[in-house]
Amino acid sequence: MNGGSQQRRRTARVPTGIAGLDQILHGGLLRGGIYIVSGQPGAGKTILANQVCFNHVAAGGRALFVTLLAETHERMLEHLAGLEFFDPEPIGDRLYYISGFETMEQQGLAGLINLLRREIQVHRATLLVIDGMATVWSVADSDVTFRRFIHDVQVFLTASGCTALFLTQRDDQHFRAEHTMVDGLIELLDVHADVRAMRELEITKFRGSAFLRGRHFFEITNAGIVVYPRTEALLADTQPSAQAPRRRLPFNIGGLDDMLQGGLLSTSVSVLLGVPGSGKTLLSLHFLAAGAQAGEVGLYFGFYETPARVIEKADQVGLRFSEHVARGLLHLAWHPPLEQPLDQLAASLLEAVARYRAQRVVIDGLNSLQQGSIYPERLGRFLTAITNELRARSVTTIFTVETPHLLGTPIEWPVRDITLIAENIIFLRYVEANAHLLRLLSILKVRDSDYDTTTRTFTIGSDGIRVGEPYNPLRLVASGSTSQITSPGMLPLDRLPGADESQA
Repeated sequence: MNGGSQQRRRTARVPTGIAGLDQILHGGLLRGGIYIVSGQPGAGKTILANQVCFNHVAAGGRALFVTLLAETHERMLEHLAGLEFFDPEPIGDRLYYISGFETMEQQGLAGLINLLRREIQVHRATLLVIDGMATVWSVADSDVTFRRFIHDVQVFLTASGCTALFLTQRDDQHFRAEHTMVDGLIELLDVHADVRAMRELEITKFRGSAFLRGRHFFEITNAGIVVYPRTEALLADTQPSAQAPRRRLPFNIGGLDDMLQGGLLSTSVSVLLGVPGSGKTLLSLHFLAAGAQAGEVGLYFGFYETPARVIEKADQVGLRFSEHVARGLLHLAWHPPLEQPLDQLAASLLEAVARYRAQRVVIDGLNSLQQGSIYPERLGRFLTAITNELRARSVTTIFTVETPHLLGTPIEWPVRDITLIAENIIFLRYVEANAHLLRLLSILKVRDSDYDTTTRTFTIGSDGIRVGEPYNPLRLVASGSTSQITSPGMLPLDRLPGADESQA
């Protein structure tokens, strides 16, 4: 075989069949390579290796799983039988399980080498798994002997084009010599934050190819191992798509659309900022309903209210969500703010956007992302990656963000960097006037467009949101005393947005 053919054979990919892991590995393992999978007991090593084996034979390959442990194959397969990837049909035909423990115990590493070489040739295996490499280390009489074992395995794997996974316990205390010899290191980790525990995967070495560095979340489900690449790493190379001329997307709320010169610009990112109950969610539903009326597909991605409750709320104010959902113009996804990691939510969001071809997206409850993140410092980079990807997909996005101050005008940004990410910010709040609470709406920011800077009152009624005239608090004071409508924590009325004594 000439050198060019050998290089092509060596660099051909062997997919693991685990979508997120193959994304991290830029397509899969390299044919003929040896990869160590390490982790503490219970980390998922055996499930991962078996899942790769079943995926490999389903794709037309042949696999050999060699155990060097005391656990029997029957017991291991019993544990795997409840997982969706498990299929008994190829076992004994294209997928073989053998024990090398007795051979190694009686004949040493030389006997184990002969066993592996013979079984790979007999079964024409293209994937080898050795479960229990720590046992090999314990049998070797020296570091040199162990390294010679790795070298001998490499020689016949390269010649046969067989790829190998070596499973072993993670050793944080010592540098292992074999790490320098193998083609890749895959670490499975358990991470604890307060009372929460998360599973993470990290590729610390991958010879001959680029890969997504850093830690990535994974979970063990009924489907087996599911890997979620870190969003900001996965989407780092997102490039803007060729955009059609940007157009205005209205809310179909007369006063607000006038303030926005006709609506939000397409492919923009907007934030609806306000206190609880101020109307953020309802305003975002207006935006989705307006899109559905124009034949544009919308997606509501929420954390607190179930789809049934959101539809009911919208129908009660005439937004006809039931009708739009039935026509396939609106889709709703609900993710209770429990322990779902950021990358799992990002994968769900982008999958839904692609499946429904959504053009308008509302992400209702951005605060829950911040509260649920084990690494809050990631949120700014995470949101930048998500919004860049949505823009590249020609999606116009609205986030709702809750601010803590119920009354008055102080503004706190509960989510860091949101002002840099958002092109448009609409602020909803209350003000107390003559023992009544009034709702106020202000546009704080619109990038690349003019907009109305006046603060306006708005109401919520049976027909949804209505935006009124510019707010002038002095007109509300029959006695002429501005102090009567101030409250603790509020700015004086002459400093409120929209106040104009000349109009009193």
